[in-house]
Amino acid sequence: MPVWKYSYKPRDEEKTIAKAVVRNVPVHPKVFYELLNTVRGRKLEEAIRYVERVIAMEEAVPFRRYSGKQAHKRGLGAKWGWPAGRYPVKAAKYLLRLLENVRNNAENQGMDTERLKIVHLAAHKGVVYKRFMPRAYGRASPKNKVTSNVEVVVEEV
Repeated sequence: MPVWKYSYKPRDEEKTIAKAVVRNVPVHPKVFYELLNTVRGRKLEEAIRYVERVIAMEEAVPFRRYSGKQAHKRGLGAKWGWPAGRYPVKAAKYLLRLLENVRNNAENQGMDTERLKIVHLAAHKGVVYKRFMPRAYGRASPKNKVTSNVEVVVEEV
């Protein structure tokens, strides 16, 4: 069996942090990368409200690194200084569940949920499910399903 570890090492005791992770999410890490960059460093409640607005398609996520052939969204240039973006609803739903999970973990440890700040948020490549689609003349094309592992660490400020 694999041994799972977090890529974040806390600088002090673990009593002031709460962690959560979700593995093998059927969303590409590129999409998570862009979504997590907009949420990283915010307070937890503010991040949850932002993700809920993304799910409702009220606010777009700026795509900075993986922005090839991305449509421009209204209001992104004024708010984020970057016009290209998307509404990654599927990734946002998984991220919302993860943020609520880490909030519940912090409550169980006796932390004040209003003072929680996201100190670490990362998406890593998960398992790639390899399949093949039969084609004409006895050939086959690969049909790979890429997954992600997402981890979050919050700290009481």
